Amino acid sequence: MTIDMSMPGSSGLLTAVGKRDMKFFSNQYVLVLTGCAGIGGFLFGYDTGVISGALLYIRDEFPAVKDNYFLQETIVSMAIVGAIIGAAGGGWINDAYGRKKSTLLADLLFALGSLVMCAAGGPYILILGRLLVGLGVGIASVTAPVYIAEAAPSEIRGGLVATNVLMITGGQFFSYLINLGFTEVPGTWRWMLGVAAVPAVVQFVLMLYLPESPRWLYWRDEKAKAIAVLEKIYDSDRLVEEVELLASSSMHEFQSDNTASYLDVFKLKELRLAFFAGAGLQAFQQFTGINTVMYYSPTIVQMAGFTSNKLALLLSLIVAAMNAAGTIVGIYLIDRCGRRRLALTSLCGVVVSLVILAMSFILQSSSNLCMDGMNGSCQGALGYFAVAGLALYIAFFSPGMGPVPWAVNSEIYPEAYRGMCGGMSATVNWISNLVVAQTFLSIVGLVGTGMTFLIIAGIAVLAFIFVAVYVPETKGLSFEEVEQLWKKKAGGSHDNCQSLLGAAA
Repeated sequence: MTIDMSMPGSSGLLTAVGKRDMKFFSNQYVLVLTGCAGIGGFLFGYDTGVISGALLYIRDEFPAVKDNYFLQETIVSMAIVGAIIGAAGGGWINDAYGRKKSTLLADLLFALGSLVMCAAGGPYILILGRLLVGLGVGIASVTAPVYIAEAAPSEIRGGLVATNVLMITGGQFFSYLINLGFTEVPGTWRWMLGVAAVPAVVQFVLMLYLPESPRWLYWRDEKAKAIAVLEKIYDSDRLVEEVELLASSSMHEFQSDNTASYLDVFKLKELRLAFFAGAGLQAFQQFTGINTVMYYSPTIVQMAGFTSNKLALLLSLIVAAMNAAGTIVGIYLIDRCGRRRLALTSLCGVVVSLVILAMSFILQSSSNLCMDGMNGSCQGALGYFAVAGLALYIAFFSPGMGPVPWAVNSEIYPEAYRGMCGGMSATVNWISNLVVAQTFLSIVGLVGTGMTFLIIAGIAVLAFIFVAVYVPETKGLSFEEVEQLWKKKAGGSHDNCQSLLGAAA
């Protein structure tokens, strides 16, 4: 089909929007793009999850690590330091070189870091490998949701981006499975950490045969290539509408010598509001405790009274399976219930489950709760109660606050700023992640496990208020309609506001 690529770029949107009724499984091409890009999410999840089990055996092999909480936290959190750097730079790499090349770079870093960790002769080489893997994780955390969102029809965009989150949670589940499977194998933790090189190589090869994001191509004035990709996604009537929307939003395109500036995010009110909502969601995703649970779930299970490494890993595997299953529920709900309602419901359940989890530890640590002869059975019951609270937390968190921050951040920024702002908000996520990972065990040692989870419950209440006040609903909206939504919030009109891109130019 031939499309007129010189369509008039009016400052407004289409006055008549065509029917948007594509179903999740109706276009195999979109699913292939999503699945291949989602391997980056799988690696993201695997590399952030595998360390929780590997750490149990690293402590046994390296005496310097065994009794040093700070060194243990550094091994865990060095990947997050790399992810902060990778996310911060990954936004610029995405906008300058495209989503495809960014993914290839992330794969190279994944593979290299995994091999370094596998061969590490001491804790400091291991930390170097964690840093390299973290750089790949950071770039992938920016790139995968943006690549998927820009190829996705608006009516199923949330579910497709949430599929990347499913790949993250699936990677975490697989990491626990690998951890459990290698418990009796010589070189246990080396196999756990080294196996991530395999899917990284697989994705690298697959991405060589996949196209660049059509929106990035159109924005870079490669309209013919962009339309060739879009033709594989939409029927002829919808294709005309989508290209006209792209032409409208690209009226004031940025060229390579006239790029968007980081300062624009703070100078332009529309962008500032969008970034505040997106970055706030990312921060609260971490401070409400999810990666505390995923990184340290074997340790939490041991704190609950289950001292066997193998049993701790098995129970953590169940928690990870629930996380993946809950994300599937989120994929189904996010384009039906909407991002905002799903997040608010999720946070309500998170607060309740964190209180249950906290109380189980507080009761367990109370020396006068049980009669002397029944102390063991009481402690055991409370241990199971703690694990049940952990599972309940995952059941509430995973369908909502798991996918929603990534989905929202993939769709609330204009094209010229999507990689940049996505990278900045992902950096906020990883900095928050680092704070949690680096301080959780220390805070537990200071105030106790129960009080630590009560603090997290209080943060979840603040997160509920934030979402209710600052996060708008974007379900089913095109990128151009989302841009107009922020204009209205900033005080502009639908018809007379200049484009964000035009204002920045």
